[in-house]
Amino acid sequence: MADQPRFAAENALGAQQVKPALLPRGFPPQGVPIIHGVNRLGLWTLYMKEVRRFLKVHTQTIWAPAVTTLLFLVIFTVAMGRGNRMVLGVNFATFVAPGLIMMGMMNNAFQNASFSFLAGKMQGTIIDFLMPPLSTGELMVGMLAGAMTRGIMVGCALAGAMLLWPGVSLSVAHPWALVWFGLMGPLMLAQIGLMSSIWAEKFDHNAAITNFVIQPMALLSGTFYVIDNLSPAFQSVSRVNPFFYVISGFRFGFLGQSDIGTTNQDVLHGALGLLALNIVLGFAAYRMLRSGWKLKG
Repeated sequence: MADQPRFAAENALGAQQVKPALLPRGFPPQGVPIIHGVNRLGLWTLYMKEVRRFLKVHTQTIWAPAVTTLLFLVIFTVAMGRGNRMVLGVNFATFVAPGLIMMGMMNNAFQNASFSFLAGKMQGTIIDFLMPPLSTGELMVGMLAGAMTRGIMVGCALAGAMLLWPGVSLSVAHPWALVWFGLMGPLMLAQIGLMSSIWAEKFDHNAAITNFVIQPMALLSGTFYVIDNLSPAFQSVSRVNPFFYVISGFRFGFLGQSDIGTTNQDVLHGALGLLALNIVLGFAAYRMLRSGWKLKG
């Protein structure tokens, strides 16, 4: 009887020693991580989940915003573009079209990024984002990429529709500016939307950010006018609005001129400033997501 505990202990020790040898070939011992570096499959799965989520209701998420933004072009062209009005050397419809395209891209990137976490918190499905073997950076990249994809798809739908409007010309003067600001703008709003989704506890909070922050900054960004027509005080206010640089830079890509300059060097300063802002926003969003604030209880 006295030897039974010692015999049981020896059997347990022997089982632990034999256990790794009994594992199927190619599988590491228990507790050893399988995924090294970037979880590419998990990142791609998350990205496709976000894309398929808004594509399932593409009438609401892609075509409806495109039609709504197109109405701005129709209304403002009829109201302010009469008499062949020229702005920056082009007709008014051509002047306002790039700004409306970018405004649609940014608004929809924000809406997509600001929905996922908030809906998960309210529906009790937030664990679906936090449980998979994804690092904080991978989770953030997947969410931002999905939001930017929606913004770019809305922009493409808008551009195609505006080409059918009489008098609109979307010839490209500087492709680098078109690509740079076309990516940096939606990225900026996607990061703001991600932080808003983490902070918000109900849809009213999200709507408040949209109505009192995003929409005023978008409408007061020089989309429908050049800031030289404003008083010096309002010009100063416009120049601290990041939306102004996104829309002006994007317009420079089409027209070759904008409120921030008519040369590549002038616009490059705005491009670098936008990059710096996105880096700051990205760091803030990463810290919020990593902390688990309002996500993990």
